[in-house]
Amino acid sequence: MANPQTFTVRYLGGPSALLDYGGVSILVDPTFDPPGDYPIGQRVLTKTAGAALTADEVGAVDVVLLSHDQHPDNLDHGGRDYVDTARTVLSTRSAEERLGGAVLGLPNWVSQEFDRPGGGTALVTGVPALHGPEGSESVVGEVTGFVLTGEDLPTVYISGDNASLDRVREIAARYAPVEVALLFAGGARTPLLDFAYLTLTSAEAAEAAGILQAGAVVPLHFEQWAHFSEGGEQLQQAFAAAGLSERLRLLKPGESTGF
Repeated sequence: MANPQTFTVRYLGGPSALLDYGGVSILVDPTFDPPGDYPIGQRVLTKTAGAALTADEVGAVDVVLLSHDQHPDNLDHGGRDYVDTARTVLSTRSAEERLGGAVLGLPNWVSQEFDRPGGGTALVTGVPALHGPEGSESVVGEVTGFVLTGEDLPTVYISGDNASLDRVREIAARYAPVEVALLFAGGARTPLLDFAYLTLTSAEAAEAAGILQAGAVVPLHFEQWAHFSEGGEQLQQAFAAAGLSERLRLLKPGESTGF
């Protein structure tokens, strides 16, 4: 079992979170822009609130974990500027091709090792994700999730924009019980796939927690964009209905929690 406070999460808003994993600093899906509209083809994504910290306030981190680069609700203009100067960015292979620089595509089940300041290492492993219903990858593009592991550290799952409980089952088969799950859980919907869910709904997030045998769940990507169909209230209701309220750590932008 991990020692107290070996892992902390600071929720920045939207998909973005600042993590300290045994001394390794990690930024998830950087989004720093103020509210505004983002045209994508024939549709528009609307950001309704900015991040709790600026890029300068976050500062340099050891690694950026980017679930995907093709949608502005996971990588906006400010996030792209941040990635351009980052030391290491782990993402999809298609993101590596498009962004170049410090971006490294991390295939499923392949790990990248990071030295911890006090000795030892932490591993980041790429895991499967599907940004919509089965068969949608050719439309929505490639996405990835991540699992963090290390000696005397909790096992942490970061879902990215995954909508597939079957992918969660694949990950659980290798890693359950997961001590902490960071689930992208806004039930995102757009006209792109006739309003099919592109990320987990609240009920699916609660089901994912059960599949993973997660000790705690920190939701991300459930507010601050207009195309999310469910928010914090629905998450609380779904986890209560599943008898998992004590596992839900619902943070406000800027708030932190430790494990």
